[in-house]
Order: sequence, then C-alpha cells, then structure tokens
Amino acid sequence: MNFAAITRWLSSTPRRTFVLYPAVVIATELLLYRQIAVAWWGVPLLVWGYLQYRFVGSYRVSTGGGGPGLDVPPERIVDQGPYRYVRNPMYLGHLIFMLGLAITFRSWLATAILIVNMVWFDLRVRRDEAHLEKMFGADYGDY
Repeated sequence: MNFAAITRWLSSTPRRTFVLYPAVVIATELLLYRQIAVAWWGVPLLVWGYLQYRFVGSYRVSTGGGGPGLDVPPERIVDQGPYRYVRNPMYLGHLIFMLGLAITFRSWLATAILIVNMVWFDLRVRRDEAHLEKMFGADYGDY
C-alpha cells in the first residue's frame, strides 16, 4: 500500500472511527498494561453507535438521495425519521461509538480521541450546514 492509498483510507471518517481508533486503543492498552480491562456495560454504546451510523446512513440515502457523506450530497432535505430530532444522527452515531470505546476499555486515549472528535465534528457540521444552506436555501434554514 502506498502513501496515497493510506492517506485516502485514513480520510474516511467511518474507517477511522470504527476500525483505526479501536485498533489503536486496544494496541495501546496492550502495550501499556499487557492486558485489556473491559467494562462490559460500555459495549452496548459501541453497538448502538455503529448501528445508528449504518441504519441512519441507509435511511438518508434512500430518503434524500446522494451518498452517505456530503461528497455526494443529498438531492432533497431529509427532515423525517431520525433527522426529525437531530440534524446529524450519523455523526452522533460516531460519537456514541467513541464514548463506548472510552468506557469499554477504560482508556484515557479513547477519551482524548472522543474529545478531539467532538471538536472536529462540530467544525465539520458547521461546514456541512453552510454547504447545505447554499444548496437548499431558506428551506434548509427553516429545518
């Protein structure tokens, strides 16, 4: 795998959230402590976050068109289903998963990843919303 391919792979938010971050957290915990302490009550958050991301993404594509991300933007505003309650339920799924990662592995690194990503997603939401407002105008503002 060359550098461009690695960079392209890492540019995918779902790959980072659901593959890279867990692998890094588990590897770090093993290197530091030679074992992994698991708080099983955090596992439902991992499952919930991942499933929310997957199902909401499918819902958005089937209802609004486009792709799961804004690289292929929706063709219409989706304001029903989970989007009735929150504008970015897919992003929320990522954050729920990362919270589950921090709790499940009792990891300070996972907690730091969560905090950094909360800031990163906030910036991304602002950029996405500006883009969607340009696309849909006042209708998006009303939503």
